[in-house]
Amino acid sequence: MPTNDTSDLVQVVLSDCTSDDAGTVLSALGSAFASGRSSDTPGGGPDAGSDTWTESFVAASDASGSLSGTGLKGAVTAELQGTPVAVDRLRKALTSAFTVEEQGSASGDQEVELQLRLTARDA
Repeated sequence: MPTNDTSDLVQVVLSDCTSDDAGTVLSALGSAFASGRSSDTPGGGPDAGSDTWTESFVAASDASGSLSGTGLKGAVTAELQGTPVAVDRLRKALTSAFTVEEQGSASGDQEVELQLRLTARDA
C-alpha cells in the first residue's frame, strides 16, 4: 500500500474571508492536489469572516493546467506551510486561478511558511 511522503504535504490555513470564498479556494486546490486529511468544511452564518479553515494537500507534483478560481467575492488570507518545493507548487497553482500577493514568509531548516493574499482575477 503506497503512503504519502510527508515532504509533499502542505498545510493550508485560510482566514479573513467568508465561508463561500474559503470553499472556492479549497475546491480549487482540491481539484489539482490530493487531500492530506479531511477538511474543516467552510460554513457558518453571515459573520463567518473571523473563522479559519484548514486542510492539508499532497503536492507531489505540479498541478496540471490552471485551477478554476471563479467566484471569489473578497480577499482571502492563505497561509501555506511545508517544504519549500511543495509550498511553491501550491503557490504556483493558486497564481493560475487568483491574483496572489505575497505578504510575508518565514523559513526554517526544512520548512517554509508563506502568507498570501488572494483576490479574484480581473476580467
